[in-house]
Amino acid sequence: MKPDDGYIAYIVNPKSGASSSKLTSRQFERFLVKRGFDVRASLTTSLDNACELATDAAVDYDCAMVVVVGGDGTVREVAHGLEGSDKPLLIVPGGTENLLANELGFDEKIRTILRTFEAGYIRPLDLGSANGKCFTSIIGFGFDGQIVKRVSERRDGHIDHFSYFGPIWRTFWTYEFAPMKVELEGEEIFNGRGLVFVGNISRYAVGLQVLHNADFGDGLLDVCIYKCASRVHLVKHSVMTALKQHSTGRDVIYRQGRNINVSSQFSGIATEIDGDPGPDLPIQIKVIPQAVNVMVPEGSKPAGIRTRIIRAIG
Repeated sequence: MKPDDGYIAYIVNPKSGASSSKLTSRQFERFLVKRGFDVRASLTTSLDNACELATDAAVDYDCAMVVVVGGDGTVREVAHGLEGSDKPLLIVPGGTENLLANELGFDEKIRTILRTFEAGYIRPLDLGSANGKCFTSIIGFGFDGQIVKRVSERRDGHIDHFSYFGPIWRTFWTYEFAPMKVELEGEEIFNGRGLVFVGNISRYAVGLQVLHNADFGDGLLDVCIYKCASRVHLVKHSVMTALKQHSTGRDVIYRQGRNINVSSQFSGIATEIDGDPGPDLPIQIKVIPQAVNVMVPEGSKPAGIRTRIIRAIG
């Protein structure tokens, strides 16, 4: 990309991320300006505002590309705003988990951002839609959703990995495994007590390969259902997932598809979308193939458990 191709929309969530990610963002912006690029920075005031800023950039002929600095929620809304546009999106990770950025092969180092920008390697990114709400990475039902709900209720500004310890502990001892029904392409594939994950990326929190076959650009969503009705069973599933052996078990259903429905006769089942509280059941999920063009580090692989734990500890 050259400076005369157009300006760069630089969308920043000022409330997201630690000081290290903010430093990376400033370093990259200075790099672009020094190279002669017209960088037009905007600070988001809300997630809806992030989507609006990206939508404006998507339809502006003079805009050449979009850079987003923020966590998974901000990235999700910017990607939503760019849906259907050919303008490339470059992510500067600025959140706690950075699910999509990690999947694409980004770390928090400035040299990775610079190498990605200069190489200009682009891949198509699918998006998911859950009751009309966009997601880039994963939607979880039940236990997972309850943890995110607790974190969200306690949240006051930026959070880190340690913010999840208390909610995970309380949810583990109090969660009631309500039954859910899952339909894939109109066929019922599960009806019972368990945990349900639908997503577009292979690795979830701290790098667990819950949806290990997922490819963010294959036009499909992966579905992993853990049959689970007790805390003992939950611990067993956790261990098997960490060992990357969960999907072959008789008590796990792993499928792929384009249209998924999740419902329940019980109310109050919590959901989460990309780490934020999700909509109430029933939920209709569909894939939006190749919705956004994303810049990725050429040859990079998703960050694994070890790498993410080291980053979390700092």
